[in-house]
Amino acid sequence: MTPARRRRVRILGIVAAVGCIGAAGFAIATRADAVPDVPMADVTRGDFVDYVQLRGDIRPAKSIVLSAPTDAGDLQILKLAKNGGAVKAGEVVVQFDATTLRQRTQEKQSELKQADAEIAQMQAQLRITEEQDQAAVMKAKYDLDRARLDLGKRDLVSKLEYEQAKLAVADAEQRLHEAEEKAKSNKTAAEADIVGKQRKKDKARFDLERAQRGLDALSIKAPTGGVVNVMPNWRSGGMFGGQVEFREGDRAWPGANIIELPDLSSIHLEARLDESDRGRLKVGQNATVKIEAVPGKDFAATVDLISVLAKMDFSAGWPPLKNFDLGLVLKDPDPRIRPGMTATARIATDRVPSVLLAPSEAVFQRDGRSVVYKLRGSLFDEQHIDVARRGREQVIIAAGVETGNKLATRRPEPDQIRRQP
Repeated sequence: MTPARRRRVRILGIVAAVGCIGAAGFAIATRADAVPDVPMADVTRGDFVDYVQLRGDIRPAKSIVLSAPTDAGDLQILKLAKNGGAVKAGEVVVQFDATTLRQRTQEKQSELKQADAEIAQMQAQLRITEEQDQAAVMKAKYDLDRARLDLGKRDLVSKLEYEQAKLAVADAEQRLHEAEEKAKSNKTAAEADIVGKQRKKDKARFDLERAQRGLDALSIKAPTGGVVNVMPNWRSGGMFGGQVEFREGDRAWPGANIIELPDLSSIHLEARLDESDRGRLKVGQNATVKIEAVPGKDFAATVDLISVLAKMDFSAGWPPLKNFDLGLVLKDPDPRIRPGMTATARIATDRVPSVLLAPSEAVFQRDGRSVVYKLRGSLFDEQHIDVARRGREQVIIAAGVETGNKLATRRPEPDQIRRQP
């Protein structure tokens, strides 16, 4: 190889080495400036708001509940208004099967007609018996008068015939008395039988009227216009809930709540308040309500009810929790709101103005102290902080960070944390 050629090879080697060193330096610099793939949030200054968050169901302040009749026998739903549909006053919203009750009504009508016929028959028989008894009494009176005439012939007959006439008068008087008593007895017995038949008739009429009322009650009409809310059928679910609403074909029990017509001009949110938060709330506090079925809109509400006594809540397992009933009234009802919708309410309990704020998930515990992971360059510094107050979503930081610092909201990997010198 000639000297010139060796010189060119040496120069090319030097250039290649310099290029490799530059590429490696660029890669290191680029890696040093890269932001780690960790979710972060900024430290801000603003108002700290502590609040209580509750979950509950939408209920109307007032509503009309339509129930199944209590004395209509077997109750099978043939027709049922659509849940969420609008109805007018007087419109049939529930129709029960009337086959059994209609048959019972026909039976009671037959019993009433039979009772009328029996009473008419007994009254006719009473008139016949009275005529027969009157005839017997008149005959006994005639026999008595004739016997008394024979008794007036005392001077014309022998003593024996006179005594016989006296006996005949006594017999006639006895027969008259017996005829009169028999007439009274027959009349009393017949009247008693008629009274018994009349009572039977009254009972048949009462049963008929009751059956007719039950027949009328099988058609439930809306007393006022509104939106239909079909109530749950508690017999359709299992031991641990899962009930479904009444449907056509279901059998209802007497007095079962079938339909609710809510007054949607005033809407309430009913929730349960944990006993630990009971002392933080009071009637009249403002709240913000989010309804899952009405997305994209926040509803202003006011606390209008906090129960005085706590109730046991067995739905959360054992031991049961104690909580209080809480009611909020929505200030601006929406036509899309329906009873039974699930909603979440946030009630502010305290406010601290102009403080240093960080998300609660950005604060971690290490060796019994609160720390944050503050981004500096491409790595995080583990920084001890002083927490002045904690809330559900934010904390007030008294010292350790400044406005604009970026904090990791998930604990970084060990190689992402800068080692302390």
